Amino acid sequence: MKNYLIHFITSLAILVLLNLNGIAQDSYLGDNKASNRIAAILSKAEDSVMKQFKSKNLVWPPSAVYVRSFKFDRQLEVWVKDDSARKFVLFKTYKICMQSGTMGPKRMEGDYQVPEGFYHINEFNPNSNYHLSLGINYPNASDRILSDSEKPGGAIYIHGNCVSTGCIPISDEPIEELYVIAGAAKAQGQEFIPVHIFPIKYNIKSSVEYLNNVIKDNAYLQNFNKNIKAVFDYFETQKDLPVILINRKGEYVIN
Repeated sequence: MKNYLIHFITSLAILVLLNLNGIAQDSYLGDNKASNRIAAILSKAEDSVMKQFKSKNLVWPPSAVYVRSFKFDRQLEVWVKDDSARKFVLFKTYKICMQSGTMGPKRMEGDYQVPEGFYHINEFNPNSNYHLSLGINYPNASDRILSDSEKPGGAIYIHGNCVSTGCIPISDEPIEELYVIAGAAKAQGQEFIPVHIFPIKYNIKSSVEYLNNVIKDNAYLQNFNKNIKAVFDYFETQKDLPVILINRKGEYVIN
């Protein structure tokens, strides 16, 4: 357990450094105010999101947001809760309009893989070439152990438009909504907005069959899949997030 705690502390230190080194989540407000176009887009999106929250009896703004993405199923779920709620509630499921790579984690620059694992939003970019984008902190502490030591890759985003070389595109209107929701949660004090990326949605039989067929001869992917599925299973039963640690092998450990 001591090793797990050491690497968990290391992971937190890396996350803090990433957050301080110019990735500037605070630019969400500053940059938006500087652009009339972006301000108008986000104002319209916020009005729409607020109406949707009201229609679903959800409290606006949310105190916490959790994002789950499923590669094969091409779905991105947005879960929210307020200060009085103990469990997350599903706000909306967006379609991932383009997918690159195959099943399995990202391990090097240029492999076109969408990462798999447990991340957080580390950048709000209103000046993206893909309308708007939210950065994901790949490589995380686990990836730094398991990926190419010199060129693990990076610059992974959830963004608009419909093109991907390892990112998660959900088209323009959905990214406007997600950008507003994430920004609202950050303003409420949520420092790290978790983004969990899975190969499949494990409660869909056809998806499980597909993944099992893909990884049937790959012991590494079988073990990796078992490792990250534990977090999916936890959330499905608890509708809340576990504490996720990282051991010396770079494996995720639920505490």
